Amino acid sequence: MKSELLKLDDHSRRQFMMGAASATLGVTLFPGLSAKMQAAEKMITGPGTPGFGKAKNVIFLWMSGGMSHIDTFDPKTGMTKGFSDPVKAKAEGIDYLGGYLPKLAENANKLSIIRSMTSKTGVHDSGTYIMKTGYEPRGTIVHPLVGVWASHFLGRIKGVTLPDSVVVNSGSAYPGAGFFPPSMAPIPISSPESGLQNIRPTTSDSMFGKRVELMNEFDSAFRKRFDTEDVKSYNEFYDETMKIMKSEDLKAFDLSQESADTRDKYGRSSFGQGCLLARRLVESGVRFVEVRMGGWDHHNTIDTAMTNNGTTLDTGFSALLLDLEAKGLLDSTLVVLGSEFGRTPGINENDGRDHYPLAYSTVFAGGGTKRGFTYGATDKDGRRPADKQTTPQDFVATIGHAMGLPVNEVVMSPSSRPFTVGDKGVPVVDIFA
Repeated sequence: MKSELLKLDDHSRRQFMMGAASATLGVTLFPGLSAKMQAAEKMITGPGTPGFGKAKNVIFLWMSGGMSHIDTFDPKTGMTKGFSDPVKAKAEGIDYLGGYLPKLAENANKLSIIRSMTSKTGVHDSGTYIMKTGYEPRGTIVHPLVGVWASHFLGRIKGVTLPDSVVVNSGSAYPGAGFFPPSMAPIPISSPESGLQNIRPTTSDSMFGKRVELMNEFDSAFRKRFDTEDVKSYNEFYDETMKIMKSEDLKAFDLSQESADTRDKYGRSSFGQGCLLARRLVESGVRFVEVRMGGWDHHNTIDTAMTNNGTTLDTGFSALLLDLEAKGLLDSTLVVLGSEFGRTPGINENDGRDHYPLAYSTVFAGGGTKRGFTYGATDKDGRRPADKQTTPQDFVATIGHAMGLPVNEVVMSPSSRPFTVGDKGVPVVDIFA
C-alpha cells in the first residue's frame, strides 16, 4: 500500500490522504498547504495578534446600490467635493466626514475607516457577491457568507436557541450557506417591524405534536434509504426550527418591547429599526446579523438622495454605536459597514454619480478595532487608492480575523475544491487595537 501511494503525484497523493481522512474521521479540512501558508497563518491569524477573536458578534450594515465614498467617509474639498461641505470629525485620526453625516462625525472616535478599498467589478450583483463572500461569482458553486464560515469553524453558541445568522431587510436574494449544509443558512427577516414570521403553530400543541409524529413516520423510510449528509442537514434544520418555535428567546425579534424613545433615537426607517433589532439579537446571542439598507444607486440628483439616505444612515448607525457602548457590548461586537463599490468622483449630467469600483470606503467599529483611525487613503480627487490598497478579499478576511476564524485554513467543498475565508485575503490587522 505504501509503495503504491508513493507512485502517486503530489496532487493525487493529497487527494488520497484527504479522502482517507474524510472517510475515517469525517475530516473535511486540509490545513497547511505549505510551510509558507502555515507561517502566514501564525503571523496573521494566530492568537495574540491584534483583534483575533475579540468580536463575539458581528453587525454588518450593508449599503445596497453602491454608496458614494466622497459624500460619506472619504470627502474631498476640490472639484469632486459634490454638493455638501465636509464636516469636521471629532477624532484625532479622522479628519472629515461627508456633510450628510454630522452625528457620525460627532462619534468618529469610535470608527476605523478603510479609505483604500478597490474592486474589479462595477456591477451590482457581482460586486455584492464578492464583498460578502470574498469570491467572484461562479456558475458551478455558491460560496458562503462570513457568518456561515463562523458557524463552520466555531459551531453553534452553547445555550442559544436562536439562529447563528440573521439577515434583516433581506430582499429577494443573497448568498447564503453556500457549499455548507443548508442548516447553516441565515434566517431572512423581510421587515424589522414584523420580525420573524410564521413561528407559532396554527393548531393546539397536542395537534401540532401529532402532525410532527406523523411527518416523521412518513419520512422514516426515506431517511433510512437516503442516509446522506444533505438529508441529515435538512433534518437538523427542521429540528432547529422546532427548538426556535418553542424558545422564550423569540422575544428578541419583538421591537414593541423597546420604549418609544429608544425606537425614535434609531429613526423609524426600516434601516434604523433594523439596527435596533440587530442590537437586540446580539444581546440574545445571535452571532452574525446583517442589516440591509437600499437606495444608494444615485445616478440622479445625488444631493436630494444623500440628504435622505445620509440622514437615515447617520441616525441609525450613530444610535447603534451609542447603544452598544452604553450596554457594554461594543468591545465584543464588531460593527461593519460596506457597499458593493463607490461612485464616480465627477458629477454626471444628471447631477448624480455613476458606478465606480476603483476606489471606495468601508467602516469598522468595536470588536477590538482602533477608535478614531483611518487606514489608507485615496488621491486628492478620490479616484484611486494612494496607498495601502485593500481588496474585497482582504475585507472579508478582516471580518473573519476579528471573529477568531483561521482565515488561511483550507476547507474542501463537497466537490473537493479548496476554499478559505476571503479567498486568500490578508486581514487588515492595522485597524485593530
